[in-house]
Amino acid sequence: MTDIDRQMATIKRGVAELIDENELRKKIARGTPLRVKVGFDPTAPDLHLGHTVIMHKMRHFQELGHHVIFLIGDFTGRIGDPTGRSETRPPLTEEQVIANAETYKKQVFKILDPAKTEVAFNSAWLGKMDASGFIKLASSYTVARMMERDDFEKRFREQRPISIHEFLYPLCQGYDSVALKSDVEMGGTDQKFNLLVGRSLQAHYGIESQCILTMPLLEGTDGVRKMSKSYGNYIGIDEAPAQIFGKVMAISDDLMWRYYELLSSKSLEDIAALKADVASGRTHPKTAKEDLAHEMVSRYHSEKDADEARQGFNAVFAGGGVPDDMPEHACVCGEESTPPVFLEAAGLVKSRGEAKRLMKEGALSIDGQRCEDPLAALAAGEYVIKLGKKRFLKLVVR
Repeated sequence: MTDIDRQMATIKRGVAELIDENELRKKIARGTPLRVKVGFDPTAPDLHLGHTVIMHKMRHFQELGHHVIFLIGDFTGRIGDPTGRSETRPPLTEEQVIANAETYKKQVFKILDPAKTEVAFNSAWLGKMDASGFIKLASSYTVARMMERDDFEKRFREQRPISIHEFLYPLCQGYDSVALKSDVEMGGTDQKFNLLVGRSLQAHYGIESQCILTMPLLEGTDGVRKMSKSYGNYIGIDEAPAQIFGKVMAISDDLMWRYYELLSSKSLEDIAALKADVASGRTHPKTAKEDLAHEMVSRYHSEKDADEARQGFNAVFAGGGVPDDMPEHACVCGEESTPPVFLEAAGLVKSRGEAKRLMKEGALSIDGQRCEDPLAALAAGEYVIKLGKKRFLKLVVR
């Protein structure tokens, strides 16, 4: 029981929900490695730290001696996951799926142990299923149960279209659990419905039902919405070391502890001790955050890159310097070279209104000179733009 308790403490770290803990304990008690399945639809080629939360949990299972299955949904990716969608998701082409899957595989092994990871593609069984097989699969679940899903129910109530093929997505994902005979399946909290379908289908096909772990959706750098490229609050694992370091340093002190729990390899005991040191004043919050940023850069690049990123960050933001790797934006002299326009076009702000507000607050400087006039068009030349304390841009006006 001591070993089971130790495993459960590791498994439950950062988990949002576990269904069912007693069942999982019984599975572990058998003494054979669990088959732990996590599916990824290769809908985008670049991963950010939000994606890695569940991958760290996969790594935990590997370190405990269990068998991890990294399932690439090359078949389901061509259906399109309706999770959280207010409209039908456009399906991917086969070429897109293959290209994205290769990128995923390259990136995930920065976290997972390749020697302990089984990579599977669900086209291996779903691609071979004929029409009668899909009809049989569809007969195992009711429309009423399917409509319990929040996004389907909301779209139905708002009279938004729901395509029949979208009902097939959770059924196909659930059948993956049947085909792989998984003991555990993990996903984000937004995937709970799909995970429960898999648990139900396993029972329908006479297989012991899998346990379910849902992982929280990591907040982005804004500390409000989930990390997403569409929100512009993401930290990509393939970004330059200085960018990763700077973005981690930009999160709030409170959010830092959530990142530590979900992303760091430090033990919960070490994190608690560090948090106590920060609270007592023995350690400055900036130092703790620098250590977190250093760990993230080391993981996805190297220790040397992390050291250089830390030095560069402190040289720029503590010493008032200008970063060497700041992004560059080009525009044409005229309206395009007015601050609200080029700030929005370069992605430093989300709207021209935000740019004007920040200028009014005195946050914009051009070549070290404060600028508050939103109509001041810059002449042809090169400029160093600084917005606030941490956003830099090299602007080329033609």
